[in-house]
Amino acid sequence: MINKIFPAEWAPQRFVQLTWPHADTDWAYMLDEVQACFKNIAREVAKRQQLLIVAPDVEDVRRQIADEVNMTNVTLVEFPSNDTWARDHGGITIFEDGKPVILDFQFNGWGLKFPSDKDNLITERLHRGGHLFGELRNCRNFVFEGGSIESDGEGTLLTTSECLLSPNRNATMTREEIEAYLLDTFGAKQLLWLDHGYLAGDDTDSHIDTLARLCPDNTILYVKCDDETDEHYEALLRMEEQLTTFRTLAGEPYRLIALPMARPAFEDDERIPATYANYLVINGAVLVPTYATELDALALAQVQKAFPNHEIVGVDCRELIRQHGSLHCVTMQYPAVEG
Repeated sequence: MINKIFPAEWAPQRFVQLTWPHADTDWAYMLDEVQACFKNIAREVAKRQQLLIVAPDVEDVRRQIADEVNMTNVTLVEFPSNDTWARDHGGITIFEDGKPVILDFQFNGWGLKFPSDKDNLITERLHRGGHLFGELRNCRNFVFEGGSIESDGEGTLLTTSECLLSPNRNATMTREEIEAYLLDTFGAKQLLWLDHGYLAGDDTDSHIDTLARLCPDNTILYVKCDDETDEHYEALLRMEEQLTTFRTLAGEPYRLIALPMARPAFEDDERIPATYANYLVINGAVLVPTYATELDALALAQVQKAFPNHEIVGVDCRELIRQHGSLHCVTMQYPAVEG
């Protein structure tokens, strides 16, 4: 029997992937601003570990970042892309009997909402070019995004029913069939389904990484709304209530740490999904999106409670939420492997 492990995000990492914004993405109208945000993310990652950047023009990216980013830790790879959401088109790494396997799922633009033909080929092209380590497994008969799943590295997965049961993803499969597939694919023992919670303006159908995150020592960080007049209040209250019913594999309740609901932000009068849950764990640090409000400090302090041995680093992500994502959405970590 093969021993499968889907490592937690806080496991040692080999590198983080960014897929760089360019003039042929939806960022074209605000390209300078978003590239500055990506440069800030790249700087913080490359201080601590390797960074892989995918872009259609790598020399242009080099010119943008070389003055501020530790380039000895950066690999630039030239491929076309539709957009920048590496969390959802990137490969997901598991280990089988200790050997890395990169799962290459079908990415269909979050249920056929956006073009994804170029993005869907990036993982295969990276592997063919020798940039990914381990076996590449074609899983494109299943539509799936990295932002829709959380793993504690010990056999528990966390997801949302709103996303995984979306009719434009895997409509031929029942909830029970999807659960069985994921447990088998990731070698997990339990899948916790979050049935409540959403963020206005979110294109992903409630990815788990916008709402609640598994953390070390049986802890869950989650978004809490205290404003009864906010449109999210009831749904997030029901989410919190459901989280209290979840149990670890040992049968114990989770330690719950609340993240503040970010202040409302708008683009063209539409509310956009600002969330502090969309942080990225890297080697020795947690990069937390911030939005230039008084709640940033509280969010950083709450994340520190869940990751007491990590440096907590705020990264201004006001530009990212203008295209309905944040820091975790634009990154994908690849775990450390032998060799």
